[in-house]
Amino acid sequence: MHVLLVNHAPIPVFAYGGTERVIWDLGRALVQMGHRVSYLVPEGSHCDFAQVLPIRPGLSWAEQVPADVDVVHFQFNPKEDIGRPFLVTEHGNGRDPDPLALNTVFVSRNHAERHGSQRFVHNGLDWQAYGPVDFGRARGHHHFLGKAAWRVKNVKGAIRVAALAGVELDVLGGTRLNLRRGFRFTWSPRVHFFGMVGGQQKFDLLNASSGLILPVRWHEPFGLAVIESLYFGCPVFATPYGALPELVPEGCGTLSSSASALAEAVRGWQGDRRACHAHVLERFSAGAMARGYLQCYEQVLAGEPLNAQRPHMAGSAFDQAWKE
Repeated sequence: MHVLLVNHAPIPVFAYGGTERVIWDLGRALVQMGHRVSYLVPEGSHCDFAQVLPIRPGLSWAEQVPADVDVVHFQFNPKEDIGRPFLVTEHGNGRDPDPLALNTVFVSRNHAERHGSQRFVHNGLDWQAYGPVDFGRARGHHHFLGKAAWRVKNVKGAIRVAALAGVELDVLGGTRLNLRRGFRFTWSPRVHFFGMVGGQQKFDLLNASSGLILPVRWHEPFGLAVIESLYFGCPVFATPYGALPELVPEGCGTLSSSASALAEAVRGWQGDRRACHAHVLERFSAGAMARGYLQCYEQVLAGEPLNAQRPHMAGSAFDQAWKE
């Protein structure tokens, strides 16, 4: 099967690169399974295991799909009928109330249900690229991982939980001074900021962390930060919104909308870091993701829609409860 993966962001991954990292690992896994993969992405992209085609602005998507492609996999809604078998992965929580494409796939069960759908494929990652985990290493700090400037990620809440728990916090994805939503300066010397990190620097920081504190205030569509942290043996202390209950099983952390409850869980956690690691190896690998999408590709190629009707949002994903 020849699969064309289409995205608006360049590859390979730079810095954090959520969707780009997912489709890179998906493409590699498909190739390892014997399929052919091409990418239609912005100019300047490159890949050592698949053909890369640059997006040509001004042309329709239909005009840019090679004749020998079997199925086109968009990472956004193309909002046009390309006259070829295609599907769309919806990665985010949009605000557009218009229905999505009939062949839309979501990234978690909760994400799908909130759009009136049952079709989802959990994200997975190529864990070989993350390197070994040092389970014997001393772990002095906890961490927050996400775009701290986004209010829904609630870095303020993470800092509060860490303060109540009496632990130091590494903020991966934010700065001490933030002017994007007014003036916010974090004075505490027990909170350390690393900006947007990726690659080996991120791996090293996660390998030295005691756990992830992530009290998001929206329905998380998936949560790559969660499975990355679990891979490195870090339990997750987060809110119970969106996909998070699907990602964090009993023994691998605590979910609560209360800062004091999460702080108590941080102080008292005595679980098994190896169990956290094993959980994501089994459930959230790039191979598992590829197998899920292959089922979708085959259904689309057989002329069967992925949804009975076009999915659409039901209610808001934003402003979920949080008790300081």
